[in-house]
Amino acid sequence: MIRGLVWRGARRSGLLLTTIAITMAVAVPGSRAAVQALGPGEVRVEKIPGTEIEFSMAFMPAATVRVGSSIEESGRDEDEGPQRQVQLAPFWMGVHEVTHDEYEIFRFRGLDDHVAGSSDFEFDADGVSRPTPPYEDPAHGLGREGHPAVGMTRRAALYYARWLSEKTGRLYRLPTEAEWEYACRAGAEAPFGFGADSAAAGDYGWVSGNSDGVHHPVGSLQPNAWGLADMHGNVAEWVLDTYAADAYAGLPEDTAALGPVAGDPPRGRGLVRGGGYDDPPVRCADRLPELAAWKRRDPQIPKSPWWNTDSPHVGFRLARPHATLTLPEIHAYWDELLGPS
Repeated sequence: MIRGLVWRGARRSGLLLTTIAITMAVAVPGSRAAVQALGPGEVRVEKIPGTEIEFSMAFMPAATVRVGSSIEESGRDEDEGPQRQVQLAPFWMGVHEVTHDEYEIFRFRGLDDHVAGSSDFEFDADGVSRPTPPYEDPAHGLGREGHPAVGMTRRAALYYARWLSEKTGRLYRLPTEAEWEYACRAGAEAPFGFGADSAAAGDYGWVSGNSDGVHHPVGSLQPNAWGLADMHGNVAEWVLDTYAADAYAGLPEDTAALGPVAGDPPRGRGLVRGGGYDDPPVRCADRLPELAAWKRRDPQIPKSPWWNTDSPHVGFRLARPHATLTLPEIHAYWDELLGPS
């Protein structure tokens, strides 16, 4: 049984590969039968404690899959290879991006309270590190209620996940690159979650050809085969990994890597997946590194660790491991990643 929270692997070509055990197969009494009873895409509705705000998570079964794209795939970039095998434990993925309504509870202390997800533990709303005021509207007037939350840095997205973890007693986090790509493909190997033909993208995501230059309420279009909406378009989504062009080259060639996470999150250059409302259809394997231009107009020195002034096309969705973790394990995970709260 794997109980350690973080294992740091060897450096290969200067790339630190971090395997977080909670993304791997964790043996929990009775968990095998519970997983067998769940089908891909099965949805559970969850609620932010102390509010009426709900969000949905879809089940992603354990699998050994290939990440990256083949050299024959049209539009392929060099940083999408070489293809490698990875082994993923079962996890839950947000049906859609975190919405403005969800993020506002975290952003504003006045909307939060001390209510925890269970009477077995306490939640201190006053002890939460929250975003400072943005320089301007992060959404740039493109939409609020029901729309994806946007404009936050990867670090801010991680702090949201920490807040929700501590409030609910369940570990929520950003998906890894491998998890995101696996969920996007929904068990297939086509370039898009809906198949090989990009012409169908407008039925599944808000992209440059149908968005009218704005993002839209989440879940407005068709989901993929596992019930995940907006995997192609609306807004691009932060993942846990730090960007490295040779990330896949650092993975083993002869065996499946266990729940790999590249780099040392949340430090280093971030990475988003899926594309936004102002992009053409973006393939499941496409990787977009964080750009300095996303903070171009931020006049602060140093620039805000919470907000980007120029990324209304970037948001995030959450993942949650299927395995049950104790509160001390959840706290240890976040203390390792972000430092003690």
